[in-house]
Amino acid sequence: MASGSDRNPIIIGGLPSQVPDFDPEETQEWLDSLDAAVDERGRERARYLMLRLIERAREKRVAVPEMRSTDYVNTIATKDEPFFPGNEEIERKILNATRWNAAVMVSRAQRPGIGVGGHIATFASSASLYDVGFNHFFRGKDGGDGGDQIFFQGHASPGIYARAFLLDRLSEQQLDAFRQEKSKAPYGLSSYPHPRLMPDFWEFPTVSMGLGPLGAIFQARMNRYMEARGIADTSASHVWAFLGDGEMDEPESLGQLSIAAREGLDNLTFVVNCNLQRLDGPVRGNGKIIQELESQFRGAGWNVIKLVWDRSWDPLLAQDRDGVLVNRLNTTPDGQFQTYATETGSYIRDHFFGDDHRLRAMVEGMTDAQILHLGRGGHDHKKIFAAFSAAKAHAGQPTVILAQTVKGWTLGPNFEGRNATHQMKKLTVGDLKGFRDRLHLPISDKELEDGAPPYYHPGRNSEEIQYMHDRRKGLGGYVPTRVVRAKPLRLPEEKTYASVKKGSGQQSIATTMAFVRLLKDLMRDKEIGKRFVLIAPDEYRTFGMDSFFPSAKIYNPLGQQYESVDRDLLLAYKESPTGQMLHDGISEAGCTASLIAAGSAYATHGEPLIPVYVFYSMFGFQRTGDQFWQMADQLARGFVLGATAGRTTLTGEGLQHADGHSQLLASTNPGCVAYDPAYGFEIAHIVQDGLRRMYGPDAEDVFYYLTVYNEPIQHPAEPANVDVDGILKGVHRFSEGTSGSIPAQILASGVAVPWALEAQRILAADWNVRADVWSATSWNELRREAVEVERHNLLHPEEEQRVPYVTQKLSGSEGPFVAVSDWMRSVPDQIARWVPGTYQSLGADGFGFADTRGAARRFFHIDAQSIVVAVLTELAREGKVDRSVLKQAIDRYQLLEVAAADPGAAGGDA
Repeated sequence: MASGSDRNPIIIGGLPSQVPDFDPEETQEWLDSLDAAVDERGRERARYLMLRLIERAREKRVAVPEMRSTDYVNTIATKDEPFFPGNEEIERKILNATRWNAAVMVSRAQRPGIGVGGHIATFASSASLYDVGFNHFFRGKDGGDGGDQIFFQGHASPGIYARAFLLDRLSEQQLDAFRQEKSKAPYGLSSYPHPRLMPDFWEFPTVSMGLGPLGAIFQARMNRYMEARGIADTSASHVWAFLGDGEMDEPESLGQLSIAAREGLDNLTFVVNCNLQRLDGPVRGNGKIIQELESQFRGAGWNVIKLVWDRSWDPLLAQDRDGVLVNRLNTTPDGQFQTYATETGSYIRDHFFGDDHRLRAMVEGMTDAQILHLGRGGHDHKKIFAAFSAAKAHAGQPTVILAQTVKGWTLGPNFEGRNATHQMKKLTVGDLKGFRDRLHLPISDKELEDGAPPYYHPGRNSEEIQYMHDRRKGLGGYVPTRVVRAKPLRLPEEKTYASVKKGSGQQSIATTMAFVRLLKDLMRDKEIGKRFVLIAPDEYRTFGMDSFFPSAKIYNPLGQQYESVDRDLLLAYKESPTGQMLHDGISEAGCTASLIAAGSAYATHGEPLIPVYVFYSMFGFQRTGDQFWQMADQLARGFVLGATAGRTTLTGEGLQHADGHSQLLASTNPGCVAYDPAYGFEIAHIVQDGLRRMYGPDAEDVFYYLTVYNEPIQHPAEPANVDVDGILKGVHRFSEGTSGSIPAQILASGVAVPWALEAQRILAADWNVRADVWSATSWNELRREAVEVERHNLLHPEEEQRVPYVTQKLSGSEGPFVAVSDWMRSVPDQIARWVPGTYQSLGADGFGFADTRGAARRFFHIDAQSIVVAVLTELAREGKVDRSVLKQAIDRYQLLEVAAADPGAAGGDA
């Protein structure tokens, strides 16, 4: 194999090699100089010179590729650290009190009879990082704007509560109600950051690992989007995300780094607490997680600041003329550094410094105690301040701070750096005494020996507490705080919905198109039109939304710096710095993060946005269901459209696109209001009511999920006696049977309503059955209301018993009742117990497949003919028709022959 210059590749280690050498003699002089430096001064000196040359080249704007990683030392040199403006002694006292109260709160939560758990070690490792932020960087909301947006690491919540206690934001009674939200109401504190559970305190839910970093990226982007479109001045807002090094293994943590770099989000800082430990053991026992993350973030285009060592290392590094210390730091694996955090000073002297005389010489004048306290950078306030300052000052890129810490720091030898420390929740009396002494707190042995350990407060008038209040006052108020300043929106008039309510005439359109038509009219509204935020994962054309490109345009902070290939077409692809449409590429996770950021803007920035997120329904709740829980927890609002819905409607795409269950998944989310409308007029009323409920005077913290289809059908005009209440509550009678003498009821939703109408015709013509057809716009809402009614009745037996809406609605309609949809049977079966009569459901249970729509529906037995047989079967069971007709009907309609079904309209893509 050829090697070196013989291979002549385009790139060698990131350096261009195809550039011709116009001055070989000069080149050789430079190479000879490097050889001489290596021969005379050694490889470390030569390496240092090369690094300085690269640094100078960048200063002179000579393009040199980035290195993937740098030495295992602090990025910011000691000489470059800014002046620390705080009082470090006071801040240390504050931090010691916070550390104590956080640990005691969790320990007291383990008292007999409670035992609700909690986590101590995460905050113990990251406490200094938060403290510097609280004292010097995190902006509050008192100025009337959104302040900074801070994504707190979920497991660090005890420390945030402990600090709030010192500031009189939380009481001792509340700390003792940690993780006892109902039994100690109204004093209960949620286990992790949960805005829905503590809506005046937390802003962002983060404990589902990976969603914090993802949410932070798209929050920073949403800030820029809102400013670009003139909706809110977010220029002073900075997004901080506090994360764990183990958490970075989640795909969501790193999967969207590129968009932050591509859009130059210098309003975003990740602070990764690298305590080198996961929940069970080391993150990279044989490797170096900080170096690995540095490579990943640098490669993605981020500014990387490594905060590895505290100030006690500065004199040693200043002596390292040969680079032997840096080399030892570079080559020692994380698992060994974790061990050093648990060992003695003499062990570190022997095993880290001991096998090289130059290293031993560096620490000859140091005691074992001094060696033991050679610390990690994430515990040094001055070093942290320097890193945070550099991150805020950096322009053009997002920044990540990789801060090395010790998990369980200050909690004592039974906690610090131990593999099991994440699960350790209770401190013994001995642990507490050692912890108290380490923090220099005036708490007596007796107080620790008699009952539960006490909380510590230095006094409201102490200089520590006054210092804390002064710092927060100077930074614009207390953090975290969630404030809702948004005013109700002036909603569109009735005429806005008129075009959709009048139906499609002779034209056949899909319900997706009906929704898009309505959306166009809503976006023309002078009051709320600009507040719509359109979101799709590279599928606008699929959903017929390319018509928005010329007018709404696609948001891109750089605009469109090229000539679009379709620029001469009416629906040309158009990007703009003020675009209204978010095009996040093929990333449902990114789109959902945009949805959440937009949907919570009413609280974050006091300006309501109306996100409309449209996607292939199979890739919503199934793929990003965790984020929809995050959305509900963050109290975000907006419209979610599961387009191309149904197990048999998008048949050309096959199994992985055949959604027969997202409505069932949606039913599990208490914040989701889900509908499966059949016609445009239903969509109009649902959207109108959704805008009222989410953006009107009495706004609710819900979001709407509508499943819409890609099958063209004729949409009737809104009936003169339209049952709006029934549409919104979940069921209304759409077509009353007029022929036949044997009564029956058919309930259908979405794309199945036309099948039910055809079944109604066949039953009357062939079997003398008079069937009413009901449109079940929401099986989920019917069930939810019925469950609430039963709950009320259970707890109030002395009152008149309530009747569920679905029971009331169907009472007086003679059964049997047959339900059908393009979903699995579990969806309509949600209401079975409350239907006043014999109930049977048909559904598309099983995997989807590629075929014609007609064949798929015949296979699952949900087509019109199958509905007919199902109704006859139930009538036979009730003795209203002879059972012999069942075999006749099956043979007549060839229900056992999939190929015999009418293939129906083409059902490929959209």
